[in-house]
Amino acid sequence: MSIWGRILSSAAGLFSGGPLGSLLGGLAGQAVDLWSPCGPGDQRKAMTDTEAEEAKQTVAFTIGVIALAAKMARADGVVKRVEVDTFKRLFRVPADELANVGRVFDLARRDTHGFEEYARQIANLFEDRHAVLEELLDSLLLIAEADDELHETEVEYLRAIAVIFGFDEAEFRRIVAGHHIAGGPMDSDPYAVLGVPRTAGDEAIKAAHRALVREHHPDRLIAQGMPQEFVNLATQKLALVNAAYDRIRRQREGSAALL
Repeated sequence: MSIWGRILSSAAGLFSGGPLGSLLGGLAGQAVDLWSPCGPGDQRKAMTDTEAEEAKQTVAFTIGVIALAAKMARADGVVKRVEVDTFKRLFRVPADELANVGRVFDLARRDTHGFEEYARQIANLFEDRHAVLEELLDSLLLIAEADDELHETEVEYLRAIAVIFGFDEAEFRRIVAGHHIAGGPMDSDPYAVLGVPRTAGDEAIKAAHRALVREHHPDRLIAQGMPQEFVNLATQKLALVNAAYDRIRRQREGSAALL
């Protein structure tokens, strides 16, 4: 079963409160299934507490992307087809799950909860996993810029989410630096991508690069139970960070300071 089938067919009871619980509770008729196939004859066993917690966090991330994307669609006043297509491309939504995903999107868009409440609940669930929250922000940025424009209202919306997630202004600028519209990531300032000033010394640049590689290594997300769709985003992030570091090294070749 796809991640969408697993999440949207069995997630409604994973949250007892808050906007995520309210949103999933709106999926009337969906049964909660905390059981998994086990052995011959499709015998089934209850999830362990650890497995249940991992399932809850996977659901939170996925539904969080849908809900916050739906709220973001109101930031510039219109949902564009290219944004919807980008979402489907990023998260590989199969044709037989589109109706369910669309239903969650529409419920979130109409829901009386503000985006701040969604963001706070997600931030609490992932308070010790900054990289996961950054991948979520990256996902939203990719959707926002899908129409080759990043509207100021969208930037301010995403900045507000970043603050709730615990990112300061410098970290937010670093995240956005990898999403320049004109020419793509290779048109970005590599120093901004690493979150260091141009005057930074070699050791500071090396340290920033190592920290980002460690934080966004796909193996970490795999170990944390994140699905393949989000591991793919981490892989793209890691490639961007490495490319920025290589560009700085090349730019400094021949100078007194070499990385």
